[in-house]
Amino acid sequence: MKISSNLIKITLALSLMASSLLASEINVYSHRHYDTDKILFKTFEQKTGITVNVVTAKAEELVSKLELEGANTPADILLTSDIGNLYEAKEKVLLQPISSKVLETNIPLHVRDSQNEWFGLTKRARIFVYNPQKINPNNLSDYLSLAKPEFKGKILTRTSTNAYNKSLLASIIANHGEEKATEFAKGLTENFARAPKGNDRDQISAVAAGDGDIAIVNTYYLGIMLNSKVERDVETAKSVKIFFPDQKGKGTHINISGAGVTKYAKNKENAIKLIEFLSSIEAQQMFAEANYEYPVNPSVKASGTVASWGEFKEDTLSLNEVGKYNKKAVEVATKAQWK
Repeated sequence: MKISSNLIKITLALSLMASSLLASEINVYSHRHYDTDKILFKTFEQKTGITVNVVTAKAEELVSKLELEGANTPADILLTSDIGNLYEAKEKVLLQPISSKVLETNIPLHVRDSQNEWFGLTKRARIFVYNPQKINPNNLSDYLSLAKPEFKGKILTRTSTNAYNKSLLASIIANHGEEKATEFAKGLTENFARAPKGNDRDQISAVAAGDGDIAIVNTYYLGIMLNSKVERDVETAKSVKIFFPDQKGKGTHINISGAGVTKYAKNKENAIKLIEFLSSIEAQQMFAEANYEYPVNPSVKASGTVASWGEFKEDTLSLNEVGKYNKKAVEVATKAQWK
């Protein structure tokens, strides 16, 4: 039976069209839950014609999901907060190295993987907020200083199992060694105003309520509260002051939200394009303005509320080094009986 040349051409055309349609999407596993991200994904779709499909869950669930799915995973990108989660994904060989001059230009070395397996997209500074009626900022210095006896009964923070605290403690191990980090964790625990509980917003509220005088929090939580539609949140946030630790030493510890291309990505080129877009000036400005996060792209400045806090010296220790000590941080916190 002969097949006409026209039929062959039509079949090939349909096949190419189907391939094109299949290739015009990206599947993202995301731990982030912000409206800003949805807007950015929609903007990317309009610019490129590439559809962005998003599955959201907790970071540990997404990492486990990638492990279980293996080569059958539909995910092209893992997008999550905290260096510990990105480092774990890399350690479990769930990400792959990519080549992108755009990303290498837009993102400083200390907030991206040395082998280009993950890239920071936003920064959060881990700072102190304090009650100005009870604390003289001249008595505050670096993180280690919070272990001093003079702060007994004054410190508030989340549990040691919280990702941000694990990464902070990991950075202290990397910068000062395990012995110093253990001394810090023990002293900090002895200085707690109450047993650790709640999120960073709760710590800010507790300082305002007089439950403690100093809290360790991420900057963007304060930004969210200061710009809340709830008047009580605004009043609470205005009643505390901000302090950037370790300005005479290593600098303030920063953490990130970041992304990596999954090992078995079916739409690798599209995935790279999306991460490049998220590192662009346009996207970085939106992260800065809407989420109260610090941009990673040096060409973009902090904006609005965040800019009003002033510039600060950040710790430029490679976040790969922080991720390396994440498990050790858990051991140190346990030894110190930091709940």
